[in-house]
Amino acid sequence: MADEARDKEQLSRAAADLLDEQQDHLEDEEIFVAGQWRLMWWRFRKHRMAMVGAVFVIFFYSVAAFADFLAISDPRLSDVDVAYLSPQTVHWFDGGFSPHVKKVIGARDPETFKKVYTTDPEVNIPIRFFVRGYEYKLFGLITFDRHLIGTVPPEDEVRVAPFFLGTDVLGRDMWSRIVFGSRVSLSIGLVGVLLTLVLGIVLGGLSGYYGGWVDTVIQRIIEITRSIPTLPLFIALSASVPKDWSVYRIYFIVTLIIALFAWTEMGRVVRGRFLSLREEDFVTAARLAGATDIRIIFRHMLPNFISHVITVTTLVLPFMIISETALSFLGIGLRAPAVSWGVLLQQTQNVQSIAIYPWLTIPAIPVTLAVLAFNFVGDGMRDAADPYAN
Repeated sequence: MADEARDKEQLSRAAADLLDEQQDHLEDEEIFVAGQWRLMWWRFRKHRMAMVGAVFVIFFYSVAAFADFLAISDPRLSDVDVAYLSPQTVHWFDGGFSPHVKKVIGARDPETFKKVYTTDPEVNIPIRFFVRGYEYKLFGLITFDRHLIGTVPPEDEVRVAPFFLGTDVLGRDMWSRIVFGSRVSLSIGLVGVLLTLVLGIVLGGLSGYYGGWVDTVIQRIIEITRSIPTLPLFIALSASVPKDWSVYRIYFIVTLIIALFAWTEMGRVVRGRFLSLREEDFVTAARLAGATDIRIIFRHMLPNFISHVITVTTLVLPFMIISETALSFLGIGLRAPAVSWGVLLQQTQNVQSIAIYPWLTIPAIPVTLAVLAFNFVGDGMRDAADPYAN
């Protein structure tokens, strides 16, 4: 009996080893026939921080897409009666699960003239989900008035927002303004990258493909652009922008200026790749077949290093976001009534205000997280761009 049991155990182990070998063989075959994009995805998945960064990137753009729904109140609604209100504490239980905040009572200190807030422990303001609030157009198409979070205030209360992150100098809800700010700051990154891609691919491609005087002129333009001190130029351009311009025109100008200085790195990358590809046999064959230069560039050469272009793009995006934030923080980018992370951080230019109202620095947190997330994704894409590397 013991010999029979030992034989069965050996057979089961042999069968398990055979199955593992077959599985490895199938995986090897799948790798051999997989395309470049699948190989890149497999390699990208192994980069844990890149996957975490990708989750954060999706989260941030989801917040930007549903900013109206996630906002508790109108981000431009001001109420000086609750100016500089510190973040309210959410109480989750009251004889059961019942999220609520306490009623806030504000009074002016007769000695310092500072607004002092106290909470009334006897009055609970319940927090509800999917409540009605101000109307907005979801995705610019559907009129909607539902919001993810809101309150049911007492009859004597005017505001319907629990101030999770406090309020600013005009009593505007910081949570709602940060959520709306993500829409502007992140969209500037996307629009700026689109312009960077167009300029970098077109000018870099022409420079690397034709060479000669075309390459010389474009490279001198890149060198001159990179040598210009950006901060004095931005200050001069900001001073030249008319004060009566709309937020959308200023948004376009800021995006354009950032893109004009960001395309040079992309142009250098594209030029280098074109220089190495233009003498390849498949390019020569395309010329002999009568293909036009435009077809050779965009049909035959560009697809060979599109993964590298995507990698550079993921690294340019955080530069765009941090540039807009820095310029708006310094007052030479977007200006009120625009709502962006940089505009929100303008209130923290005074050290005294930071010491007294530290919650005004909260918009720096999503900026930091977004930039880190894009950098991690960029690192993962850079490693995955060459899926055949060890």
